[in-house]
Amino acid sequence: MGSVCAMLLCSKSLDVTMWGHDSKYLMSIAKCRENTVFLPGHKLPDSLIFESDDSKAMDGADLIVSAVPCQFVRSVFERLKPCVPPGVPIVSVTKGFEKNTLLRPTQILNDVLADDRGYAALSGPTIADELADGKPATACAASNDEKLANEVQDIFHTSLFRVYSNYDLLGVELSGAIKNVIAIAAGIIDGLGAGDNAKAALLTRGLAEIKRLGVAMGAKESTFSGLSCLGDLVTTCISPMGRNRSFGERIGKGQTAEEALAATESVVEGVATCESVLKLADEYNVEMPLTQAVVAVITGTKSLQDAMHDLMCRKLKTE
Repeated sequence: MGSVCAMLLCSKSLDVTMWGHDSKYLMSIAKCRENTVFLPGHKLPDSLIFESDDSKAMDGADLIVSAVPCQFVRSVFERLKPCVPPGVPIVSVTKGFEKNTLLRPTQILNDVLADDRGYAALSGPTIADELADGKPATACAASNDEKLANEVQDIFHTSLFRVYSNYDLLGVELSGAIKNVIAIAAGIIDGLGAGDNAKAALLTRGLAEIKRLGVAMGAKESTFSGLSCLGDLVTTCISPMGRNRSFGERIGKGQTAEEALAATESVVEGVATCESVLKLADEYNVEMPLTQAVVAVITGTKSLQDAMHDLMCRKLKTE
């Protein structure tokens, strides 16, 4: 996603510099102008600058885009902290919760940098390969600072990438994290061949779970019918390119969680996220049976068949 963001910003004739934690790999990207591991087949713009030196990468920056996987945000920005220019806002495209602290990506950044710079999230149904192909897409720029949300909206908006502003940073980041858990369940359904009726039920009840927790934590109810929740949930649960759905599909076809993870090149955020979601659900006294089932299957405490049976045979209730 970091490469895609760089492509979008370069298309607007902005000066863009890309940094990476692995200088050797970053320089290989610079040499062939292609992120061969995570975005193969898509040439990066000639105007994109690559900088492996921590102390120089953010010199003169007006905006910093963080595309670091959630479980590594803290360590990366602890390393970069001495080099981050004061007062420069950061927009995160990361989705998830930090395992031990249950913090969202922008909260981790704020915790590490410990200052009053602005923080925003860019989130929505944004499959990286489709964006790189120039296919139309939408997302929302969210921040508790309305001015910053509007500025990020304007910076990223193009004729093929429509960006909406959103002032519910909590709801947007919660949605982006928890939908990955539901996507794992969607993949399991695909792997089992359980059918479209089951998939539709999963998406609907999964959305209800996300909204229940989000509202209990103080997010706006309207956020969950928007791009960062419903939109992203649909895309993640149906796209064959979705890492979380593909991981779940492998489990549905009989692989263990360890085997399914080993077969996935990229980070499967939903695996690290699902137990964090259950901890939050317990803290806020929110019922999340689908998330419980995903955790039980991944940890091996329930078989797929038992998890499915328990979900279908729960006490009947109103919708």
